[in-house]
Amino acid sequence: MPQSMRSRPAGRRGNAILEFALVSTFLAPLLVGTFVLGMTMIRNLQATEMSRDAGRLYMRMVEVADAGDPDIGARLAQGLHLTRGGGNGAVIVSKVAYVSDAECAAGGYASGDTRCANRNQYVFLQQIVIGNPALGGSRFGSTTGAIYDTHRNITNYLSHEGLRANGFGAVLRLNSGEAAYVSEARLVAPGLDLAGHKAGKAVYARSIF
Repeated sequence: MPQSMRSRPAGRRGNAILEFALVSTFLAPLLVGTFVLGMTMIRNLQATEMSRDAGRLYMRMVEVADAGDPDIGARLAQGLHLTRGGGNGAVIVSKVAYVSDAECAAGGYASGDTRCANRNQYVFLQQIVIGNPALGGSRFGSTTGAIYDTHRNITNYLSHEGLRANGFGAVLRLNSGEAAYVSEARLVAPGLDLAGHKAGKAVYARSIF
């Protein structure tokens, strides 16, 4: 009988299965890790694009709000295809400024008046969260205790220490009278519950205008 027609011995078939099982123990985590890395990279790109789009929309919406439309959050959510209080993504848009003696004086505080508690500090003038707030807030801080006017502008930014944008000066230096528009996006990367990766982990991106 030709060699090609002979059946494999049972021992060889068993060895092949054992070899495949041993190789699979190394290949399976590698394949899963490649999948997870690829999905995370895609989500990072999407988050970066979303933060840029949100920042541009936010700058335009601020002008609209000044003209009499205070509900910036609803309009941003519609433009970014996010829900207002949930979903697999979140965008935090903020307006940040530097408080100098000039700003304190304009707010009615004389030079050296300690009531202008945020003198020489970076502060939030506005902050809006669109999407799922459980994914996290701004890396520069929150606006807990803020008092808003009808256009979502913070009115007590000079006196309330909780409105400081911590660490913003290390990212971008502002002069008196200048303001920056910050857009931070988070998106959940699907499938991260494989191979020990925690499900629901969000990627982060930031744009400043």
